[in-house]
Amino acid sequence: MDAVLSGPMPRVKINALVTDSQRSEQSGFANLVKGTFGMFRNPTAHEARILWAMSREHAEDLLSLASLIHRRIDAATV
Repeated sequence: MDAVLSGPMPRVKINALVTDSQRSEQSGFANLVKGTFGMFRNPTAHEARILWAMSREHAEDLLSLASLIHRRIDAATV
């Protein structure tokens, strides 16, 4: 994620990166994506679980977040 979304010249840009606000938005998006992967993907990948208890509301929140991330990446420039 750092190589693709972070740094002064990220490979995937969600905006023009011209203003401080745009650069902050890019940085925040990179942190959101890294945090999402760390919170949801890593625990299931690194811990043996047959069943992962998740409420419907929790699952809907996760899917909404994944949808937001995908929409922003789909609209990004490379």
